Order: sequence, then C-alpha cells, then structure tokens
Amino acid sequence: MTEMREVSEKIGKYRWVICALLFFATTINYIDRQVLGILAPDLQKAIGWTEVQYARIVIAFQFAYAIGLVLFGRFIDVWGTKICYSGAMIFWSVAAMAHAAVSSVMGFGLARFFLGLGESGNFPAAIKATAEWFPKKERAFATGIFNSGANIGAVVAPAVIPWLTINYGWQASFIVTGAIGFLWLFAWIPLYSKPELRRSLDPRELAHIQSDGDDSSTEKISWLSLLGYRQTWAFIVGKFLTDPVWWFYLFWLPKWLNTRFELDLKHIGLPLIVVYTMVSVGSIGGGMISSALLHRGRSVNFSRKLALFICACSVVPVVLVTKAPNLWTAVFLVGLAAAAHAGWSANIFTTVSDMFPKRAVGSVTGLGGMAGSIGAMLFAEVIGKVLDRTGNYWVLFLIGATAYLIAFGIIHLLVPRMEPAKFPEKV
Repeated sequence: MTEMREVSEKIGKYRWVICALLFFATTINYIDRQVLGILAPDLQKAIGWTEVQYARIVIAFQFAYAIGLVLFGRFIDVWGTKICYSGAMIFWSVAAMAHAAVSSVMGFGLARFFLGLGESGNFPAAIKATAEWFPKKERAFATGIFNSGANIGAVVAPAVIPWLTINYGWQASFIVTGAIGFLWLFAWIPLYSKPELRRSLDPRELAHIQSDGDDSSTEKISWLSLLGYRQTWAFIVGKFLTDPVWWFYLFWLPKWLNTRFELDLKHIGLPLIVVYTMVSVGSIGGGMISSALLHRGRSVNFSRKLALFICACSVVPVVLVTKAPNLWTAVFLVGLAAAAHAGWSANIFTTVSDMFPKRAVGSVTGLGGMAGSIGAMLFAEVIGKVLDRTGNYWVLFLIGATAYLIAFGIIHLLVPRMEPAKFPEKV
C-alpha cells in the first residue's frame, strides 16, 4: 500500500481519478438495483405477490442482465469504454425511474427487465477501463476499490430508501435514486479517455500504465474462439457458481431479516448498513491481498489463487446463520460471507485482465457475467419454490457456504497455472 502511494507520487495519480469515476458509477448501479430488495416486504403486502412471483420479478432482471452482459462486453470491445458506459448509465437510470409508474407484478417485471439490461454495462465497462488504465500489479487493488462501490451503494440504499419511502412514498425512492446517474455523466464525459489519448497525462504515468507490454493489436477476437480457451471457462465457471449467492443476499436478505427477526422498514436499515459496510472492507481487502503479494514478487498464479482461497474459506461459517441466537450474530455471519464474496469478486474479475489481452477483456467479462446471471436465474427459481413450500432458508445458506470452495477447485483444475491465453495474430 505504501509502495503504491510512493509510485503514484512519483509518476502521477490521474489513473486513480478514473478509478474514482468507476467507483461512483458502481455505487449508483447498486443503489438503483437495491431499492426493490429493501422495499420487497412492504411491496409484497401492498401488491400481493407470492414468493414465486417475487422470484420471477428478480429473474426478469437477471435474464436481461445476462443478455446485456454478453452484448455490452462485445459492444465495449468494438466501440470503446467511454460511449458504451455513458449509454448504459442513461438507459438504466431511466429504467430505475420507470419503476415509479408501475403497480403490478407484470409492471415490475418489465421495469426490472429494462433495469437489468442497462445495468449490465457497468462491470464489463469498469473492468475494461481498469485494464486500460492500470498495470497488472495494481489491477486487483483498483478493482477492489471500484467494486466496493457496489457495497457503498448497498449501504447508502438502506440508509436513504426507508426515509424517502416513509416521508414521500415508495415511488419517490425509485425516482430520486434513478436520477443520480445523470449527475455522474457530467464528470465522466469530460474526464475519461484512453490513457494514450489524454494529452495532459504525465508521460511517466503513461509508461507505468503500459509497463506490462500487453498485446496492442486491435484485431477483434470472436466469442467462439474465446470459448476454446480454458482461461475463459475458468472465469465462466467461477461466476456461474458464485454470483447467484450474491444475488441471494441482495434480493432476499431484507426478506429473511423481516421473517426471522421481524424487522420492519423503520428498523431494517442499520443491520443492512452493517452488512454492506463489512462488504466494502472485504472488497478492498481482498484486492489488497493479491496486489500486496505481487508487489512482494510472488507470481500472478500464486497471488490470485491464494486470495481466492482465503475468500472461499471465509464464506463457510454462514452455514450457521439460521441457528444464530440473536440478530447481531446473524448480521456478523452474513456480513463476513458477503465481505468474502466481495474479495472473491475483486480477484476473479482481475483474472480476466491477467489472462487475456485488453482487446478481449470486455467480451470475456461479458461471457462470465452472463454465466453468473444464468446461475442466478436458476437459483432464484429454486429459492422461490423452496420458500413457498417450506419457508426454510437453511438449505439456501448451505449452498452459499459451499459454492466458493467448489468454484475454486474447478478453477484450479482448469488453469493449474494462471497464464495469459495465447492468441494468433489474426483470429
């Protein structure tokens, strides 16, 4: 950490301005998607949807998110980060505000679909921007910082949404949070460009950013050819098995706290704030683990995998959460698991830019994100049916406790040594 600060002071810090922009975009992204989860217990009573219907509303978001991830990943590789990120922000902000105009299961399903389609652009664009602006030894740390925006968004939402809803109605919560994205555009559009196109950038910082000597070819790489690499499948499998757990926390944790501890809208905010504050620490801390190891001369393979393994082990205690004797023990166990997921996410995202040239990062990120959303859709259907029939969350937390170690084992089998994929000059 100290070494990174010293490097920044010597060569310039503009890349961290870019990281801050990615952080705020990700914060907005998660505020917008979190509103429904916080309001779900009250909206469920007001509108009268069943557990399965709520699951289908969540699936509508995830289905669109899956489609959008793979499309946005490709769009970003073809048309560039700046224009695609701008378009995604506008699209999802309008969709978030549109929730205020609906009042039925079908209406919420459509609003969630369009929100998912727009929000899918965030992570492929952010990962691509990180690959463009940071050398490999700083990427996990930078990813951890911007990825922590997801958790800050999840902290801000329960602090603000109940107050807005109680004082101005649930429609105001969707309108106000959706409008924030337009403010971000005023900073993003003038401040972002590729490093080599920014004339004011310190030449020493540009040399530092480009110090890995990555493939500078502009030849596009097809999706079909990417599926022929073990490195692609390692990322796909890792996302498919672990993303559903995060979606479970995001959309069902408020409902579980309401069911298990009878927390209403006035009292649910603080536990959620504590959980997602822990997640913010986990996101940055998980990125720091591998970045610190790399600065000490350890290999990318060792550094990323050790960080992933530590995070996978830290998730396991959540299996005990349904037997927790009180609210705050439960909050700690879920917070630890969710924080470990954030650390896992920071590192698994970074493996894409470790193993693929910049021209393929958006596409691979999109493919993995699509796989994660497909897994989340399948898990959401299971969740809805399990809760409708039994009302029991234990088996769901058990799945969450074991998914990461299984994913880690498969990733290691697919890529025993985490090395860059080798592409021909023309694909």
